[in-house]
Amino acid sequence: MGLDRPELRRVPGLRFWRLLGTGRGRTMTPSADLRRWAMFAVWDDDAALDAFLASSSVALRWTALAEERYVVRLRPLRWHGAWGGRDPLAGAGPGDGADGPMAILTRATVRPWRAGAFYRAIAGPQAALHAQPGLLAAVAIGEWPVLRQATFSIWSGLGDATAYAYGSRAHRDVVRRTREQRWYGEELFARFQPYGSVGTWEGRDPLHA
Repeated sequence: MGLDRPELRRVPGLRFWRLLGTGRGRTMTPSADLRRWAMFAVWDDDAALDAFLASSSVALRWTALAEERYVVRLRPLRWHGAWGGRDPLAGAGPGDGADGPMAILTRATVRPWRAGAFYRAIAGPQAALHAQPGLLAAVAIGEWPVLRQATFSIWSGLGDATAYAYGSRAHRDVVRRTREQRWYGEELFARFQPYGSVGTWEGRDPLHA
């Protein structure tokens, strides 16, 4: 992955991107799964993404190496915060919040002196997440081990995601502590509407299971 960065910087229409490692299993832990990785990317339009997937040497190499591959296209609905000091979705027109499946990305840069408290606190919310009705898929991802962490999840609808965010006491407590104790140096929350997918995630397409 690291060796592909120079080529990605030259891809036409690729406005913002991050190569991301993943945690083992389905929870956010300091561990790493060295066989599973992800890319979050913002494109000028679908045509730019189509061209990348069809002809980029990077994309073709990833496909050849992959045992499993999943691509999901996302339309931003609502977001706030920053990633690397800027808004990665700046200029995107927010969607209309239509009914149907939702994808949610939450990412943060954890302050080094708060990392211990952060990881001790998230076990409860992570367990609650994977027991939540309406969760279709979730994965812990990160730019850097331990300190730059994120969760990407797909839900059957906004109501299910909201029920977890506001109905889970464990999750509410962690959100409160992050603000009171200033665990994060930077954070981003984004909600998306999936509108296309190709491939499988753990043997299935969560949007068409």
